[in-house]
Amino acid sequence: MRYDNQANRIRKEVLIRVAKAFLSDRPQVEIDHIPVEMRPKNKDASRCCIYKDREVLKHRTMAALGFSVEDETDELTPLRDYFDAALQREVIEDTGLTVIDIACSACLKGSYLITNACRGCLGRACQTNCPKDAIDFVNGRAIIDPDRCVNCGLCLKACPYNAIVRTPIPCEEACPVKAISKDEAGREVIDHETCISCGQCVVACPFAAIQERSQMLDVLKTLKNHRPAVALLAPAVVGQFPGTPEQIAAALEQLGFARVEEVSAGADETVRREAAEWKERIGAGAPFMTTSCCPAYIEAVKKQVPELMPFVSHTPSPMAISARWVKEAEPQAVTVFIGPCVAKRTEALHNPDVDYVLTFEELGAMMIAGKVDVLECEPAKLHRSGQAGGRGFPVSGGVTGAIRKCLDSDAELFKPVAFNGLDSKALLRLKMATARGCGGNFVEVMCCEGGCLSGPGVLCNPVVAGRKLTELLAAS
Repeated sequence: MRYDNQANRIRKEVLIRVAKAFLSDRPQVEIDHIPVEMRPKNKDASRCCIYKDREVLKHRTMAALGFSVEDETDELTPLRDYFDAALQREVIEDTGLTVIDIACSACLKGSYLITNACRGCLGRACQTNCPKDAIDFVNGRAIIDPDRCVNCGLCLKACPYNAIVRTPIPCEEACPVKAISKDEAGREVIDHETCISCGQCVVACPFAAIQERSQMLDVLKTLKNHRPAVALLAPAVVGQFPGTPEQIAAALEQLGFARVEEVSAGADETVRREAAEWKERIGAGAPFMTTSCCPAYIEAVKKQVPELMPFVSHTPSPMAISARWVKEAEPQAVTVFIGPCVAKRTEALHNPDVDYVLTFEELGAMMIAGKVDVLECEPAKLHRSGQAGGRGFPVSGGVTGAIRKCLDSDAELFKPVAFNGLDSKALLRLKMATARGCGGNFVEVMCCEGGCLSGPGVLCNPVVAGRKLTELLAAS
C-alpha cells in the first residue's frame, strides 16, 4: 500500500513553486527565493537548523529543474543559474534518478532489535533457533550481539511475543535490483548501470532524499512558446484528478496543449498486435512470451536477465504507438506523455517520437500554478479515445484480460502467468523460466505491485483509483 507522508508533500510543494516561478513576472527571483520562503527564520526546522533545510530545498529545486544533484560543481551557484540553463536546454541527455546526499539520514544497516516486549521467557526460542549463537540473556532480557548476527530473521519468526523487530533501510529494501547502496560516507548512492528507473526508492524513502529529474520546465517552456504540443494521457489518469477524462482534456488545453490523445487507444492497438504476435510465436513452438508494456521491466530484462530478451514481445508500448500516430500526422508536434511512471522517461529517451514525459504529480503542480480547476472546465473532445481493453491496462491483469478477449477461438490455448510487482524473487523466477518454463505461455509483468495505479508519480491512493477505474470500465 502506498501512503502519503510529509516528506513527499514537500517534494510536491517544490514542484508547484517552480511552476509558479516560471509563470511569474520575475521567475529568476522567485526561483532563488524558494528555499527561504519554504523555511523562513520563524519556522521550525525539519533537521538541525533552517540552513540545512534550505540547502536540501535548493537541491530539491535543482531536481525539479531537471538537474542531477551529483553533478553540482560549485555549491555557491544560485538557483537562477540552473533555471537559466534549463531554459536554454534543447536536448535531454539523461533521465536518471538523483540522490540528495544531505537529505539522506544515513540509515543504519538493516538489523534485528529486541524490544521491551521481551518477557525473558523460559522457552527462549529466539536463542535456541539462532544459528550463530548471537543472542544472550542479560538481567532476564534477550539481547542481540550485532557482531555475530547475520540478519537471518529466525529469531523474529521464533519469538512467541513478537518482541523482535527488523529495522530496514527503506530505499534499499524497495529496490528490486539492489541498485542503491551506501558509499564510504554512509550515504546512499545509485548505481545507474544497474538501476531500472522504477522509482520505488523515491516512494520508499521517508526523507524524500531520492528524486527524479523533472522535465516539467521543458514542457512549460514549450507551451509558453506556443509550439504545437500534444498530450498523451495514460490510462492510469482515472481517479488522479477530479472530473471526467473530457474535463481533464479541457484542463490540459487550458494549460496550452493543442489537443489530448488517450494512450488507451494505443493500448488497444498494443492488444491487437501482441495477441497476433503471441499466436505466431506459440504456433512456431515458443514456450512462452512476456509483455513489453512496462519500461522498468524491460530495463530489468536488459540489465538483469538478458537471456529473457528473446521471450519479450516485440510489440511497442501504448505510449510508443500513440506517439508514432501523432508524429506521422504532425511531424513538428511536440509529444508529451503524462502518466504515473518514472521509467517512461528512460523509454522516451530512446524513442524519438516521445519528446517529454510528465508524471501526474508534475501535471498537478502545473494545474495549481496555472490556476486550472478541472471541475470548472467544460468537457473537451479527446482526439483519439480508447476502449475498455486499453483503459484497463493500468491494473495488474489488465493486459492479460484484454488479450484473452482478443484471441477468440485461440483463448483455450492461452495460459497466462502474472508477476504482480517486481522484486529479487520475481527476477529469479523469470531467470529460471528461460530454462524450465514458467507454468504458462503468456507472462504479464508489472514492476509496481497492483499495476500502474501504484506508480511513483501518482496522486491518488491506488485503491481509490482502482475503484474509479472499475466504475469507468463498467460504464463503457
